[in-house]
Amino acid sequence: MTSTSASSRDVVVAALRAAGCVFAEDEAQLLLAAARTPAELTAMVDRRAGGAPLELVVGWAEFRGLRIAVEPGVFVPRRRTEFLVEQALAHAPDASVVVDLCCGSGAVGAALADALGGAELHAADIDPAAVRCAGRNIAPFGGHVHAGDLYEALPGRLRGRVGILAANVPYVPSDEVAFLPAEAREHEPLVALDGGSDGLDVLRRVAAGATEWLAPGGCLLVETSERQASTAVDAFARAGLTSRVVVSEEWYANVVIGVRS
Repeated sequence: MTSTSASSRDVVVAALRAAGCVFAEDEAQLLLAAARTPAELTAMVDRRAGGAPLELVVGWAEFRGLRIAVEPGVFVPRRRTEFLVEQALAHAPDASVVVDLCCGSGAVGAALADALGGAELHAADIDPAAVRCAGRNIAPFGGHVHAGDLYEALPGRLRGRVGILAANVPYVPSDEVAFLPAEAREHEPLVALDGGSDGLDVLRRVAAGATEWLAPGGCLLVETSERQASTAVDAFARAGLTSRVVVSEEWYANVVIGVRS
């Protein structure tokens, strides 16, 4: 590293620390690698110091070893959601049809397709920005992206054929959205965060329609909070799914799995 680049790194680290970034050194390295010019670096540091999520500043997020493109107005995939992907693969390691519902950036679908190899992949979201972004991320896997409200977006030919139905639904109760970290509250779409009065409005709709789309033995996987998990299991059971909750203490993640008998 030259003295000039070292000096630039020190300036960036100092600016990020002053803005309260806990991992200033790591973030500085990513910003320096992403910026093509000094002016662009300055602009990126200013955006990050101003509270924009690092992933939106550099234009990508890491998810199960993949570089997932993200852009303003799109939900940033959380690392804890890798647990949902792991559980899907453990339950249906030979799935031939995968649907990523409420797909956001398409990270879940891309990760599943990458691991399964050759699976037919479909992703859907109601938000046009998410549909555009997901299209970029699932294209390398031959995936198809659809715009619309939940199952209404999907091609009818998928009914009864889906081996893995992953739905990373919004699950923050409406009156708790205001207490989310500013990075999420100010930079991510409300439709990807707000799950209604108890946070489970979209989850119930997804569960209610799942058996029509799942293949026999196919599974629906949805992430919830710990306190919502039992209510989510009840919703799955009412929809005719055999359900259970799996928990990762490491990722502080709770995933409800429902299987079509």
